[in-house]
Amino acid sequence: MSDVDLSIDILGIHFENPFVLGSGPPGTNAHVISKSFELGWGGCVIKTISLDASKVINTNPRYAKLKSQATGEVIGFENIELISDRPFEVWLREIRELKERYPNKVLIASIMEEYNRDAWHEIVERVQECNPDGFELNLSCPHGLPERRMGMAMGENPEIVEEVCGWVMEVAKIPVWAKMTPNVGDITLPARAAARAGVQGISLINTILSVIEVDLKTLRPRPTVEGYSEPGGYSGQAVRPIALRQVMEVARALPDVAISGMGGIYTGYDAAQFMLLGAHNVQVCTGAMLQGYKCIDNLKRDLA
Repeated sequence: MSDVDLSIDILGIHFENPFVLGSGPPGTNAHVISKSFELGWGGCVIKTISLDASKVINTNPRYAKLKSQATGEVIGFENIELISDRPFEVWLREIRELKERYPNKVLIASIMEEYNRDAWHEIVERVQECNPDGFELNLSCPHGLPERRMGMAMGENPEIVEEVCGWVMEVAKIPVWAKMTPNVGDITLPARAAARAGVQGISLINTILSVIEVDLKTLRPRPTVEGYSEPGGYSGQAVRPIALRQVMEVARALPDVAISGMGGIYTGYDAAQFMLLGAHNVQVCTGAMLQGYKCIDNLKRDLA
């Protein structure tokens, strides 16, 4: 295992291995990101940040699990969590400190903003001053902030995708991945739009809009907050076949674009399937949440 070189160069960035923590709770602050780097992850996409975190209000509970009736194994996972509610200035400091402490680890900044050119310019310019290795544009969160035309409200419209990605590319000096929503009829349309705007990479898939379960005791969908709920983002092993198909479709449509594949990756064998269908590297989020950060050992062992 130790003699196998799993490193890969993508868009001029050297990854010591192709396993990257996907944007979400596993990358919620510098402390846990440092932990992931120490344990051997090749990179991390931080939890999505925006300029004004005061507009972000996360609720509890915000997760629900779908378990196999036969084994009790968690096969699906839903969240109604929003982007980071930590102050933007705190994130700027932590990004800079992480790159100073771990110069050979890959740190990708996931960013999201409203439909406003100046806001996108500002967040790109201020974050890249802190020396992340790249950007991932969150155009795909299925359940958060649609009233501000953020997330999937942008990503499901190819014209808006092209426009917003164009705004980013006007000022970005580091590689940019645009993260796609699977909640569309043809995922190649927004992916092509992002590529036309000049982004060098496509990340996919984000979570699938869903209602995971209705609690027959309370007659309320889960997760329920004070008797209320809403559709959320579905992830976990159950989404892998959908993710594999959409990665394959984008790889065929855009052979010259770097693809970061994700969706239900729990083992290195899962990762190998994504790579065989066109992904250059892979991201793991729900798998890391359910198995722990140390699952990186098994991921690397499987792939080697």
